[in-house]
Amino acid sequence: MGFAFIEARVSSPMIRLTLFESRSFSGANLLTLFPYAALGIFFFLFPMNLIQVQGYSTTATGEAALPLILLMFFLSQWSGGLVTRYGPKAPLIIGPVIAAIGFVLFAIPDVEASYWKTFFPAFVVLGLGMAISVAPLTTVVMSSVGQDRAGTASGVNNAVARVAGVLAIAIFGIVMVRLFSSTLNRNLASASLPPGILQYIRSNEIKLAGLDLPSGLDANTTALIRVSISHAFVFGFRTVMLICAGLSLASAAVASLMIPARVE
Repeated sequence: MGFAFIEARVSSPMIRLTLFESRSFSGANLLTLFPYAALGIFFFLFPMNLIQVQGYSTTATGEAALPLILLMFFLSQWSGGLVTRYGPKAPLIIGPVIAAIGFVLFAIPDVEASYWKTFFPAFVVLGLGMAISVAPLTTVVMSSVGQDRAGTASGVNNAVARVAGVLAIAIFGIVMVRLFSSTLNRNLASASLPPGILQYIRSNEIKLAGLDLPSGLDANTTALIRVSISHAFVFGFRTVMLICAGLSLASAAVASLMIPARVE
């Protein structure tokens, strides 16, 4: 808000706020904010899920996201052609809706989930949704302002995408910690653990599934706490994934209200 206040009053602003007088440009940036916020928190939490809960190696975790990356790479030209054939509005409604379904699929797997039966289909659906969305979104951004401002418009849109991810991690990271903490405390309430152990766990809950247990615990107690930590993380992750689905649906709603049927 402070940045916008200053930029509106200086003689040589970094960004001319008149850009946002374009309804399609404002809509495109709102549309960018929601799905990139969802992706930001997703790629922050998902590696923790695979490595710390599901037991994947770091290499396997990186490979797990390949379906999304490959779909966006190979379908980019095809999705760009959708704008020519149907205009940008339809793809920017359909794409986020498909992405929302992908996020919902990520909310289904439990602890020790099979990659090919759970995460792989979710990545395929999410990748398809993002592939349909990205090229039309870029087209709207670049066509909603004059050619002399196309570079500025692209820069603003890229900044929105980066800020969206940072804000999502800050905001939904807190949500994740709160959900993890409340679920873990509830799961351990009936475990009759020593007060010192409970206090140690509560003071380290911000580490989520990476929480290290104190030495000296017997094998059964350690296993019980580990299972409780994993299930608490999965519960929080599922909730955040449903929030991500809601953000994707919000971007589809923005597209239906603010994006023109055809680019000029």
